[in-house]
Amino acid sequence: MYPIHEPLQSGLLRVSDIHQIYWERSGNPNGKAVIFLHGGPGGGATAECRGFFDPDRYHIIIIDQRGCGRSLPYACIDDNTTWDLVADIEKVRNLLGIEQWQVFGGSWGSTLALAYAITHPQRVRELVLRGIFLCRPSELAWANQAGANAFFPEAWQDYLAPIPVHKRHDLISAYHELLCNPNTDETQCLQAARAWAQWESHIVHLHPNDEAVAVYNDAKAALAIARIENHYFAHRGWLSGEFALLNHVAKIRHIPTIIVQGRYDMCTPMHTAWELHQALPQSTLVVTIAGHSAFEPENKQALIAATDQFAA
Repeated sequence: MYPIHEPLQSGLLRVSDIHQIYWERSGNPNGKAVIFLHGGPGGGATAECRGFFDPDRYHIIIIDQRGCGRSLPYACIDDNTTWDLVADIEKVRNLLGIEQWQVFGGSWGSTLALAYAITHPQRVRELVLRGIFLCRPSELAWANQAGANAFFPEAWQDYLAPIPVHKRHDLISAYHELLCNPNTDETQCLQAARAWAQWESHIVHLHPNDEAVAVYNDAKAALAIARIENHYFAHRGWLSGEFALLNHVAKIRHIPTIIVQGRYDMCTPMHTAWELHQALPQSTLVVTIAGHSAFEPENKQALIAATDQFAA
């Protein structure tokens, strides 16, 4: 990956009466603008995310979406929807005076990138998408009800543990009671957050990654990704029916797009990337021998090749 430089500027932008989102810019302020959209939802961004872009050629903008990372208030799900986040991206673009930019997003970040591009196609120069996720019921069920559990049965038992047997027929709803109900006992809520976040950490890597799982031994660190993800999943990402993303991709068929997808992605299986590629005939689909994480070697290589190609 490219060298990680400190931000040129960073701050908090008030985007609602409740929320302030963290933003930063690094690299070359006269270079090609790109915005990095992290996953989750609720995952937050890290300094390492700057490494996907040549700092001599890119003006790199990174944000933490509502309620996560360095944004305030932490783990807050009030006024926190897909369309709020789309509006926030526009507010950051206006703040920085950027006319057009490349949009780079993986996992949930690919969902948000598509929602933004469909809403503001005139603002998007290129799309780099990884680990494609469209927030459809079948995709949510794969990761959170039945599908990935067949490959990780031992980790699945820990995911089931906080949920009473009679509620396990709808795990997203059962977790919603524990994570999003203000009347839930704090200890129960944090136990559920840890279980949710650690389950996801098990399935995003091709090879076991105990360090990534151990990050969420700290249940408060797990709270944002668990609560915000569950909040979005319980509402199907506000992307069902007339707002389903594939229904509107004709609006972005003119935008150069590179899709990077791990062949053995157990979090967002490859068939969704294939469907998106078929719907966007101008796109390039790069299939890697990798899992879901952007930081797996083949995924990193393909993503950097994509940003290098578009930097030209």
